Amino acid sequence: MTTTTATPGRQRLFGLELDALTMAQVLDRCDTALATRRRLLVGVVNAAKVVNLHKDPLLRDSLLEADVLLADGQSVVWASRLLRHPLPERVAGIDLFEELLARADRSGRGIYLLGARPEVLAALVERIGQRFPGLRVAGSRDGYFTSEQASEVADDIAASGADMLFLGMVSPKKEMFLAAHGDRLGVPVLHGVGGSFDVLAGVTRRAPRAWQRLGLEWAYRLVQEPGRLWRRYLTTNTVFIWLTIRELVRPTPPYRRSEGSGGFHG
Repeated sequence: MTTTTATPGRQRLFGLELDALTMAQVLDRCDTALATRRRLLVGVVNAAKVVNLHKDPLLRDSLLEADVLLADGQSVVWASRLLRHPLPERVAGIDLFEELLARADRSGRGIYLLGARPEVLAALVERIGQRFPGLRVAGSRDGYFTSEQASEVADDIAASGADMLFLGMVSPKKEMFLAAHGDRLGVPVLHGVGGSFDVLAGVTRRAPRAWQRLGLEWAYRLVQEPGRLWRRYLTTNTVFIWLTIRELVRPTPPYRRSEGSGGFHG
């Protein structure tokens, strides 16, 4: 088995081409996007997304739309090495979020926060202001808006002059919003951060570093909410292992965007 891929600097895994980048290299790309005002849409992949790829065309299209696609889960990095398409390291979405906030703090750049419940968003804005006083919160909006209100939200983001947009919204609402309105947002760096708003707002706790290094963040969440999560993690982890074994024998052909799918071009 060779380690060649169709695109230089990328590794083909599970039908996707993931960027073989370290955190420092990703941040360099973000700096370039900020300097040139060219779009950089960040996508992340974990075991759950790999499992859902084949049955969720909206998820597939959102990952294919990303300008940089990263391994958010340690299990994906381990699988890349087993499959001889190695990725250098895990670049967790929440870690990238915090690194970008620190960069905005040092340079006085503006950020826009979109998503979460109103009370969580308020706590997040307060905590970010305390921790990163040098950045500018150009705007914020909770994630509980209707499809009729989405255009108004997009107008607010575009008018804010933000340099970075962080989306703490669930799928598929996030993907639908970007597909419909992404062209006119005018924000160079866009990063979907999932549940990171809850963590940075102090609503939920992240796994300790030792658990993270062992790739056991999922287990830490399971300990916190066993009744709700045990079945999901058992199913997801089992299917991911099976898909990795299958990938070793018969690699998945490259995915292509769905016919008539949305998307935007910065």
